[in-house]
Amino acid sequence: MTLTTRSRVAIFVGLAALMAVTRMNHFGAIPDASWAVFFIAGFYLRGSVRWAFPALMATAVAVDYAVITASGQSFWSHYCVSPGYWFLVPAHLSMWLGGSLLRRQYRARSANTLALLPVLVFAGVAACHFFAQGGFYWLSDTVANPTVAGWARNYADWFLPYLRTAGIYVALAAVLHVALAPLLRPATGAAGTAVR
Repeated sequence: MTLTTRSRVAIFVGLAALMAVTRMNHFGAIPDASWAVFFIAGFYLRGSVRWAFPALMATAVAVDYAVITASGQSFWSHYCVSPGYWFLVPAHLSMWLGGSLLRRQYRARSANTLALLPVLVFAGVAACHFFAQGGFYWLSDTVANPTVAGWARNYADWFLPYLRTAGIYVALAAVLHVALAPLLRPATGAAGTAVR
């Protein structure tokens, strides 16, 4: 599957918009799609990591900044923005790598790809949650006396909800991929060569 530059930019814009819209209401009626966005971006934008990953990270931080300051609070003194906040970079990179690994193994209509999808989503969420939750738990002032047992309990309490949310968004993206895949294939000319 080869995407044109135009397709990659359109996918990036769509994913950034999805993240921005859902991230604004972190615990609202529409769950935050950020983790799934990075996984999906890793799949479709694998070769564009140098610009797409930093741009998506900047989008996430910009949305957080806008939401926090719109509520009348200082971004830098908000309880979510501690030294642990910056662990979102390796957290989101974990999701990106999961999508990128899936793309590397991708074969259209392959049972192996279908079987690998939930494994990589699970592994990506486990690593992402490790960095995001761990950074917050150990480095923020919110937890007065952090302990390994407290961290493990907190990790376990939040893991399934985050896995469910990311899994739903990635599953929806997979359904869209199957439906739209014929449109993403390059057209072929009379000699059977790809037309760009």
